[in-house]
Amino acid sequence: MEKHPADLYKDHVRPFLRSKLEEFKILGYDDVELESLWSYLTDKKWKKKTELHIYELTSDILSVKIGEFMNYATVESFKTSNWLGSEEGQEALEELLR
Repeated sequence: MEKHPADLYKDHVRPFLRSKLEEFKILGYDDVELESLWSYLTDKKWKKKTELHIYELTSDILSVKIGEFMNYATVESFKTSNWLGSEEGQEALEELLR
């Protein structure tokens, strides 16, 4: 896995990541992990950025909306899931096509 330029600052912005995770918990999303939030930020928010400043990273972290993150997490879970290849997935697909 290729390192993202923001990885250099991860330890510096960790308190802001934790703050955002606490906000998500208050909203009822207890299962969001720091690494998945970081992946969202590096894959989506900072995908094309090559030069980053800590104030930009901090602002981006604090401005993450739960809906944006959950959309990303849902798409990623579909990408990594092989549910349709499973027996349960095949049965559900056959049921839909009847």
